[in-house]
Amino acid sequence: MLAKFESKSARVKGLAFHPHRPWVLSSLHNGNIQLWDYRMCTLIERFDEHDGPVRGVDFHRDQPLFVSGGDDYKVKVWNYKVKRCLFTLLGHLDYVRTTKFHHESPWILSASDDQTIRIWNWQSRTCACVMTGHNHYVMCADFHPKDDLVVSGSLDQTIRVWDISGLRRKNYSPGSGVSAPSVLSSKLPTSPDLFGVTDAVVKHVLEGHDRGVNWVAFHPTLALIVSAADDRNVKLWRMNDARAWEVDTCRGHFNNVSCCLFHPREELILSNSEDKTVRVWDMTKRTCMATFRRENERFWVMAAHPTLNLFAAGHDGGMVVFKLERERPAYAVMGNSLFYVKDKQIRHCELGTSKDAVALTMRHVSSIRPCHLYSMSYNAKENAILVSSQPGKGDAFYELYAVPKSDPGSVEPRKASGHSAVWVARNRFAVLRNNEIVIKNLKNETTKSLPAPAGTVSMHFAGTGQVLLSDAESVTLYDVHQKQSLANVRNNRLRYVVWSANMAYVALLTKHTITICSRKLESLCTVHENVRVKSACWDESGVLVYNTSNHIKYSLTNGDHGIIRTLDVPIYLASIKGTNVYCLDRQGKIRMLNVDVTEFKFKTALVQRKYDEVLRMVRTASLVGQSIISYLQKKGYPEVALHFVKDPRTRLNLALECGNLEVALEAAKTLDDNSAWDRLGAMALAQGNHQVVEMAYQRTKNFDRLAFLYLLTGNQEKLGKMQKIAEVRKDTSGQFQYALYSGDVQERIRVLRSIGQVALAYMSAKTGGFDEEAAQLESEYPHLQNLSASGEALVPEQPVGSCPPTWPLLTVSKTIFESAMGGDMPAVDMDEDVGDAWGGEADIDLDNLDDPMAEADAPEMEGTGDGWNVDDDDLDLPEDFDAGPVGDSIGGYVPPQPAPSQANVWAHSRLPGDLACAGALDAMFGILNTQLGVVNFAPLKPVVMSLFAQSRTALQGLPNTPGLKGFPHRNWQEAGASKGLPAYGLRLDHLAGRVQSAYQMTTGGKFSEAVVVFRSLLLSAAMLSVDKRKDVEEVRQLISVCREYVLGLIMEVHRKDLPKGTLDEQKRLCELAAYFTHFNLQPVHLILTLRTALNLFFRLKNFKTAASFGRRLLELGPKPDVAQQARRVLAACDKNLTDAHQLRYDELNPFSVCGYSYVPIYRGKAQEKCPLCQAAYLPEHKGKVCTVCEVAEIGCDVSQSHLSV
Repeated sequence: MLAKFESKSARVKGLAFHPHRPWVLSSLHNGNIQLWDYRMCTLIERFDEHDGPVRGVDFHRDQPLFVSGGDDYKVKVWNYKVKRCLFTLLGHLDYVRTTKFHHESPWILSASDDQTIRIWNWQSRTCACVMTGHNHYVMCADFHPKDDLVVSGSLDQTIRVWDISGLRRKNYSPGSGVSAPSVLSSKLPTSPDLFGVTDAVVKHVLEGHDRGVNWVAFHPTLALIVSAADDRNVKLWRMNDARAWEVDTCRGHFNNVSCCLFHPREELILSNSEDKTVRVWDMTKRTCMATFRRENERFWVMAAHPTLNLFAAGHDGGMVVFKLERERPAYAVMGNSLFYVKDKQIRHCELGTSKDAVALTMRHVSSIRPCHLYSMSYNAKENAILVSSQPGKGDAFYELYAVPKSDPGSVEPRKASGHSAVWVARNRFAVLRNNEIVIKNLKNETTKSLPAPAGTVSMHFAGTGQVLLSDAESVTLYDVHQKQSLANVRNNRLRYVVWSANMAYVALLTKHTITICSRKLESLCTVHENVRVKSACWDESGVLVYNTSNHIKYSLTNGDHGIIRTLDVPIYLASIKGTNVYCLDRQGKIRMLNVDVTEFKFKTALVQRKYDEVLRMVRTASLVGQSIISYLQKKGYPEVALHFVKDPRTRLNLALECGNLEVALEAAKTLDDNSAWDRLGAMALAQGNHQVVEMAYQRTKNFDRLAFLYLLTGNQEKLGKMQKIAEVRKDTSGQFQYALYSGDVQERIRVLRSIGQVALAYMSAKTGGFDEEAAQLESEYPHLQNLSASGEALVPEQPVGSCPPTWPLLTVSKTIFESAMGGDMPAVDMDEDVGDAWGGEADIDLDNLDDPMAEADAPEMEGTGDGWNVDDDDLDLPEDFDAGPVGDSIGGYVPPQPAPSQANVWAHSRLPGDLACAGALDAMFGILNTQLGVVNFAPLKPVVMSLFAQSRTALQGLPNTPGLKGFPHRNWQEAGASKGLPAYGLRLDHLAGRVQSAYQMTTGGKFSEAVVVFRSLLLSAAMLSVDKRKDVEEVRQLISVCREYVLGLIMEVHRKDLPKGTLDEQKRLCELAAYFTHFNLQPVHLILTLRTALNLFFRLKNFKTAASFGRRLLELGPKPDVAQQARRVLAACDKNLTDAHQLRYDELNPFSVCGYSYVPIYRGKAQEKCPLCQAAYLPEHKGKVCTVCEVAEIGCDVSQSHLSV
């Protein structure tokens, strides 16, 4: 059994596959119906309108419908698109056992414990027929896949075959377009009775089971029936038009057989039973071929996919979707040649011409199925093929075939035991056998034998004289001539190896990850997938094209990856030529898929700096979408991304990022909101283009900044206009400020008098030399004469000259993209009408000015007039003369590029600690979520902030200069500026020191403080980076210690807060104390827990359990006074070794404690674990946040461990 998907739920009583989509429907004993996507392993929807268990479900073949029946006597029809029940069919008087849709007519078949079978018309929502005859519960009923027949099984030990052709004739209309029923020519007489034509009659009654029949099913194509019953037997029946008889019985189950069915395409029978097994039977020999056993779950129901090799089985704890065998054909690609196994033949296909022919016929394969062949290796020089079985699956073997040149007949192979056979030379191949690498020649004779590294699981091709050896944790490049390992890379459970055409790169494929390495196994990047990785091949440009169950994707060697297209069914990639992908499907058929390779071709050219190719694709290709835009931004080419963007907001962001003021101004005009103008003004101010800054301030009505800009640029005229505008707006503060900027003392005196600040107005007049105004104020306010005016007037210096339109900048050469993508941009008209930017209060007539901000019109330069007679029309100039570019011909200065930021370098790491030091929080959150299931990141903030601060240094520089920043590296001896990794103070030995302080808090009874320290240590361990394999185990041990103490202490705090009034409350206190004694604690703390449990159980008069605690306590060697007290209690318990009360505690059965409910989860019971701290929880808590670490999601499926060596 190859399990593809498993779900945890209540007991599953009904199953159904969707005929077209990767969905499976399960009905549960608790009344729910669950719709699962078995390919993505996700729950799509839950339906819960039944009252009581739901025993039967079925999908409609064409419509978005499914039907269900349950113990509430109801048959419900649902629409899964609108996610609700459409209607309910009422009529049964007892439990409904099964429900089935007819493959052609609008009928539903239901079997019930009321001893009847009903056919419903789901279009008219009425009961079309009631079939009676059974005298006990009808456990199952089903339509024939082609004929007008129904089969039913009952606890009355009989199987009945019903003819419903009368019902078909009754509902058949010649003009309806429905084909005439095939049973009209049946030999069975169907004479009308007194009330009309008989709708359904019993055609056959099959008797042979000794107990009640639980399940019956028709064969998809043959006239066969299979049945399962409580007599533990599976029976095979044959029928014709006249009679039906028993063919044979399959015996082997040890309990009631719950369900059985025929394999849709093979001569096999599948059955499951309450003996916790699923068995596969050979239909011709009637012998058991395979048995799949579960330890704790009884099986109740099975279902087969109508077209795929998929089956589902429901048991007490959920369901499992599985395959019986591998469907991936063994194949090998060499250049344009594809060799593959199909129907006991090795076939050869030329990928360019699609010529497919038989290369040879395999012999001695009567007991070997094509699925048993795992890998194939082709030798083009010797025209020989090696095929191997799957390692670790039974008796491994390999076969050597010499491909005939002319007659593709049967070929006698050279066969021997071993697996993973690969070519290592022109006439030598290597085989892995009994942890040895055996080198053989073409005659299958051993020439050399080498010991393989310990733990080697499989071997893969790696070129002449070399092989790749994989174990559970790593892949090793091994030289068979030198007998030594050349390189090693970490990789868990390698499945397939794919080399590029020039052997420069290799892709290591596991179940959910792809690792791309160089020829020397230097890891270049790792791609993680949530669904299974199926296969891969290399494009001629060095791009890896791979596929999952759902998509064809690509990955560059730098880790950039994306989706090429979606898939309807799984395939296995063989080669990619241009835009054509050649692949094999599960039936061994060669398929050619057309794909769009523009995106990864564009990215490859950009990474390889082939800018001419990039420009060609920019002009011609249709690259659209947010992914390509974000990619160009990430890689530092926002000017290229501008070419693809039409949205003004995005164009503004990209233009500001690359400093293109012209495009940014155009986008800001289109958006015309304050935020856009603010950002544009800030960028223009940084570049010194104060005309754009002026426009931005005008549009946002930022008068204070605008006036200060006029002050800096020396524009006195516009400063005067600002004063008039402030007066119109009645902005007194602005009037005074602008008068101060312009040095207009008289205006300041007027403003101060208008607001009643006569003293300040008097002082301004006296210091500014305006004696008449000062005398006038003295006459009006005599007390001002006592003021002493000894200060000086604040008058700004007059500008020497006007500021140029833009500040002088360094002349830099345009990038290749700016030069090629449109040339020079048109100049911006800075004198255009600003419209309503100033607001209505500024539109007044001041000093006969139409606009306070208007400027004199520039003279017309469109034509030179007739007075200028240049007379250059008749100059004789050569046509091929190139005058060179217009403007300055001297090359501009190109400033040097800054060194890469160390934060950006660190951000390429895959370790959470390094990403925290780099400040790449989004990437760190993604890694923690993928590898550790972290969903609550708030508790990690102190650790992350500490790492960020520890990874940087600062030294005091010279006076009036900024400090010197440093970025220490932990690998400074071998890494430069581009491969450094951060050094930070979070080390394993430091954490071990903090553990001792937490131990002391625990000993002192400071449980809450100890929980905080242990939890902080646990979160710090999640961010560690270790470089030795033994350190990995120590980190895992540290996490285990923190988990045990955190869970135990919070449970103890919870116990102390519980009431102690009633007997049940006292029993609960004893249970929690007993659980605490089974935690992995230090001896001194374990002694304290045992003393607590000993006293509580002694007071509860559970002397037997208390004696057990006493003996455990004495084994730990406590202090003499504690030991004496324990012996006294133990002596008192030995007088009456009984327990007065029954508790939920079994000390002999190993268990874990649920972190939410604090109840034991005994070994073998279903449980979910936290992916970070491995704390155990009951299944109903899946999806919640762990109470121990407070960051990870319980039961989250993670890719792999975050620890790296």
